[in-house]
Amino acid sequence: MKRALLALAMVVMAATTAHAVLPDEMMRDPAKEARARNLSRELRCMVCQNQSIDDSEAPLARDLRLLVRERIAAGDSDAQVLDFLVARYGEFVLLKPRLNSHTWLLWFLTPLALSAGGIALWIQSRQRAEGASKVVTPLSAEEEAKVAALMSGDAPADKS
Repeated sequence: MKRALLALAMVVMAATTAHAVLPDEMMRDPAKEARARNLSRELRCMVCQNQSIDDSEAPLARDLRLLVRERIAAGDSDAQVLDFLVARYGEFVLLKPRLNSHTWLLWFLTPLALSAGGIALWIQSRQRAEGASKVVTPLSAEEEAKVAALMSGDAPADKS
């Protein structure tokens, strides 16, 4: 009974984590395979563009997965594998671009825009608060008489 439940749990876990990695792509060493899967999740499929190569079923994604595994089998570190792929395909291959002189706008534009919007809202709310707290000077007797005459329909003759 326990084996059946364990097998069922394994099937459910395998079904919920659908990846495009085929069994013939997997490495025999579980540690290296885990490294390859982690790297595959960081790399963009050049065909799908919004999927990692780990999730994509495109032929190019398969080629990239195999290339990652080749580099790992050759003894490259994770950084060396990423550097190799960036040199070959450009920064676009990374799902999370690195912070450098070419990508600083990409990384900092959103926080800057949110900060600018927050400052603008703060300034506007202060201006509204100042406008509401201004002291209204009462009308003079002459102005009250003009308003009363306008309201009653007897407009006084202008002196100007």
